[in-house]
Amino acid sequence: MSDHQLLNVAAHRELRVRRERSVALGDGVMTALIVPDEFRQVQGSYPILFRQNRERDGFVALALFGFDAGENLFLADGRWDAPYLPLSIDIQPFLIGGAPGADTTPKAVIDMASPRIATDDGVRIFDREGRPSPYLDVILERLGALDAGYRGSAAFMDALDRYGLLEPFTLEVTLDNGATNRLVGFHTIAEERIAELDAATLGRLNADGHLLPIYMAIASLANLPALIARKNRHG
Repeated sequence: MSDHQLLNVAAHRELRVRRERSVALGDGVMTALIVPDEFRQVQGSYPILFRQNRERDGFVALALFGFDAGENLFLADGRWDAPYLPLSIDIQPFLIGGAPGADTTPKAVIDMASPRIATDDGVRIFDREGRPSPYLDVILERLGALDAGYRGSAAFMDALDRYGLLEPFTLEVTLDNGATNRLVGFHTIAEERIAELDAATLGRLNADGHLLPIYMAIASLANLPALIARKNRHG
């Protein structure tokens, strides 16, 4: 169960955050929420897929790390085996206070129930004088980037819906050991539909900043064979 507290020096001055990567520290996840602003970085390592949100009234974008619930094929010897770590993973155990898109100023919140919280190991959040540590400065910058990404993602998802650019995606993978994994419940960019758009529509998508993340999402699917290879190596 989470224990979210507004970050403040009086309550959290002596806290540290463990930065290694493992299932025990909460990294055993099959997917992570991503925002269009980071698609360029994400597509270098992970497939980008889309899935309906919990309310089933829209879609969210996800980086794919594995084929089974709780499976992260990028964990290796206490580290994350990829050059880019999605923002929603990198900021943990911190999060943005308040609902995305709200008019109030975003606040930094810390989950005190996270296994990353420590007092005698890891990176300090505040220095001994109570000032934000260099680590916290970076986290606050990334929280700001993630908040801006959340705010901007609604227009991107609306554009995908408006032009019918998402299609269901199912992948069945037969591994070297004969086992079969089936990936269902996701969507991808409908590449053929993109090719059918007229110049005016493509121009609007480009002017609104949507065309680049669309093509980054399409390009990211080239990572699927490498992810399957990771699965085969893990057994």
